[in-house]
Amino acid sequence: MPTAASARTCRRLIARTARRNFTIEAKKKGKQMSDVSVIGLGAMGSALARALLKSGLSVTVWNRSPAKAEALVAEGAIAATNVKDAVEASRLVIACLLVYDTVYEAFEPATDALAGRTFVNLTNGTPAQAREMAQWAAARGADYLDGGIMAVPPMIGQAEALILYSGARAAFEAHGKTLGALGAARYLGEDAGLAPLHDIALLTAMYGLFSGVTHAFALTGSEKGSAEQFLPMLTNWLGAVMTWLPDMARRIDSGDYRSNVVSNLEMQAAAFKNFIVASEGQGVSPELIAPMLQLIRKAVASGYGDADQASLVEMIRTMPPAETQRAAI
Repeated sequence: MPTAASARTCRRLIARTARRNFTIEAKKKGKQMSDVSVIGLGAMGSALARALLKSGLSVTVWNRSPAKAEALVAEGAIAATNVKDAVEASRLVIACLLVYDTVYEAFEPATDALAGRTFVNLTNGTPAQAREMAQWAAARGADYLDGGIMAVPPMIGQAEALILYSGARAAFEAHGKTLGALGAARYLGEDAGLAPLHDIALLTAMYGLFSGVTHAFALTGSEKGSAEQFLPMLTNWLGAVMTWLPDMARRIDSGDYRSNVVSNLEMQAAAFKNFIVASEGQGVSPELIAPMLQLIRKAVASGYGDADQASLVEMIRTMPPAETQRAAI
């Protein structure tokens, strides 16, 4: 029975052979070659194609609705008549579609054209979906990179845009300069699931912050306070809170939740109740913050009353499967 390592070696040999024959076959077929092809021209896909054009690269584009390619063609892009032509036009193919199922559906007519190419999927998804698609691409002789875009469309092409990549290391090294035209490119490792994992981790941190900020604005607004006037106080406080994160990370990595604790969970549980009562008293729903009180109480009941808040990670790491399924609904 072949091992996982031997299976990876076989896939790499298939891809290497396909790459060697790529240029010869393309010339035989008289295909027009470009530096990169972009599949999917929504707001983000169009921004990706535009950034590549601005960097001086030749770009082939394709979208199910051809009208979306018109503005990019006016800026110098080449519009492919179908997805197979778009794939065959470049050795580097970037997809940015709605969901992974849309990627499979869009590329169905072009699966035999992926051999020898690097396929970069910048569609938002899960680690499991990325790993499955990496296997799908490898079976078709393509090198695969999954990506997570930590930016909104107007940021693409700027240094502030961060794009995470994981998958075939050789492919990232070969096309790193091109991918760098989209924003700061960060390679996380050969496991294709790492980019979406970190993407989702960063986004959940952002939404957690937004939940607290939204609740804070609602509280001050309940007394007709101005959100803009409250903002400097809020940003200063959040800036101070951010300085606690290194200690939190250290505690989580080491498992040391009880040494030099400044504010233990038992004390926090008592104080947090007031957040709920005060919110309801001001006519503000506590639905954005109530789950944290439930988690703190669970930790205290589990013997973490004298521990630092970082210990809460242990409560969600050990969530039973049934709870996991309910939480995902």
